[in-house]
Amino acid sequence: MQALPLTQSGIQQRGLMSSSEYTFKLVQVCLPEPSKLVVMCDKRKRQCVCLCQVYKSCLDGLLPNYQAFYRVCSRLTKHQSTLLSGQDKQLLVALAGMDVSVPHVAVVSLAVCCRALKLCKVPAAVLHAFDDIRLKPASQVVLGLPEHILAAHAQPSPNPVQLQMTTPFPVTLPECALPADFKKQHGLLAKPHKHLVHRAVLAQHMGEFKSFSTSPFQLNRKGIAHSSRTWQNSEKHVYLFLGYCHHYQQVSQPTLQLFLSSPLIAQFVSFHIAAGHSQLYIRNFLSCAKCVLRWWQSKPGGNHPSFVEGLEWLQTLGLQVADQLPRPSKDPKGLADIGKWMCAADLVHTIHGAEQQSQAQMQQQGVTVETSRDMHDAALAAMIFSHLPPVRLSCIRSLVGPAYLGPCLHPDCKEPSCEGNRLSIMSESPLLMRISLPHHKNARKWGKAVIEFDVPSDLAQLLHTYLGAPRKALLEHHLLIGDACPYVFMDMHGRGFVAAAVLTLYWQKWLVSRGGVPMNPSMCRQVFVDERQSDSATAGPSNQGAAMVMGHSVKQWDKWYDMQYHPRLAQNAVDGMQSWRAAMLQSHTLAAPDLTLSTALHCGHVLVSDSEESQYQSCCSDSDSDIDIELD
Repeated sequence: MQALPLTQSGIQQRGLMSSSEYTFKLVQVCLPEPSKLVVMCDKRKRQCVCLCQVYKSCLDGLLPNYQAFYRVCSRLTKHQSTLLSGQDKQLLVALAGMDVSVPHVAVVSLAVCCRALKLCKVPAAVLHAFDDIRLKPASQVVLGLPEHILAAHAQPSPNPVQLQMTTPFPVTLPECALPADFKKQHGLLAKPHKHLVHRAVLAQHMGEFKSFSTSPFQLNRKGIAHSSRTWQNSEKHVYLFLGYCHHYQQVSQPTLQLFLSSPLIAQFVSFHIAAGHSQLYIRNFLSCAKCVLRWWQSKPGGNHPSFVEGLEWLQTLGLQVADQLPRPSKDPKGLADIGKWMCAADLVHTIHGAEQQSQAQMQQQGVTVETSRDMHDAALAAMIFSHLPPVRLSCIRSLVGPAYLGPCLHPDCKEPSCEGNRLSIMSESPLLMRISLPHHKNARKWGKAVIEFDVPSDLAQLLHTYLGAPRKALLEHHLLIGDACPYVFMDMHGRGFVAAAVLTLYWQKWLVSRGGVPMNPSMCRQVFVDERQSDSATAGPSNQGAAMVMGHSVKQWDKWYDMQYHPRLAQNAVDGMQSWRAAMLQSHTLAAPDLTLSTALHCGHVLVSDSEESQYQSCCSDSDSDIDIELD
């Protein structure tokens, strides 16, 4: 018996198959994200009793609304379900193209089903499909639930035959207001959602994406392999995006296929803008999204033209984000107004006071955990600023001590003889210490040139004192027996500052305790450059040598660190014009000017009589001809 036709707008009939008890109809719903629906119609009652969502390419994740719909219905029915009969199961699998996914069936009341549809914000086109049965409150809805949605851990899905992005691409960003349950830690790595990271499908996707991004030789990938730090940033952005989709878009099982949904990416960018995140943060996410698309593009069936359009769409979005969103202010005056800036003299004075206090307490109270921690903090602060041109924080975090004799700890090091970023004791008497930094940000651009220098005597004495009994006392207090920390500096748990954010928070807390402001440690580089480039700079190191220790060049000072570069040059030029004007006035002679007219070429405009018109025509200025040509 033929099922009732669906006449609502936006739904088209695609196929009709019959079984023992139900009639299955495949329809195409015209939504922002096209999807297939299998309508199960009861032969006896001639009514629509089921809508079964079939995910595009047999992979979940493209339509979070339907995932939430199934999840809500499954929770309301307490996961009580029965299997379809063999023939019905075969027909549903064949018609839906679900491969080996065996659907379950749960009997849900019509009221529960309609309530779930509204809660999950399923589009109106799907709601219209229930118009025929809304008039029968006593009827039941047989809900088809794919097995991989009910399973606790979804099995890896086979690669689809054809991959493509969601089209059409959004032409503008949707408006977004922060939800009432807004959480800064919404990523999958946060504790409430951390279990989702270990799901089979997501774990498989992340493993393949990491291999694609970090393999030394991957010829279907543009550019060189990602470094360990670049991969950590990419992984962070991926988990933040998936956590947003899970928490705010009700995606029960997030996977990397969500990156194929351009509407979700546009909503996530709007979410960042509403949260007040910087344009650099958003652009880094868009760069990560492009890497994920290139990974999907390298898989079988990833040659769809929508990937090329998607990459161009992401590129355009990134350019417009950079143009429209303001950069965070790095002007010293503005930072001082909000309590994020200290001048070089105040910072040097604060660190010098901490050095003297820690040494005095060590002499008076002896080696204790408290005095050892104060000595550690003073040595760390002296390494960041004051004694040396501000070395990159990544180099300070990865600096190993003289007692460490193992291999290089840098994850990307491929040199068998490399000792890593190391603090060495060259001689005890007189005390001479040396710092070698083979791993810094510009090591690849500099042809693997090593930043190496001898430590000043005052700093060397401070470090030598700390590396003795105080450091041993900290290790014995924090670490278990047999554990060790190879790094020179450690956090409150006796571990190295592996994460940059940990060192930032540690430094800010220490600086505030010393009467300073919560300034980021990376801002010390700008403080140093601001003083060295100012008109009132004191005698000190050469700019080129200091920039070398900092791991860049003087040109980068002007571009990134010296925020007063352009105003200072402009003011110096205006001030210099006054002396130039005075010199011009002094060189002026009191002799009468020669007013004789010249009839040479380029003579300009002169008064002539009619008889001299022909002569004037011959000496017409070339610039007049140029103007005529330009107007033409």
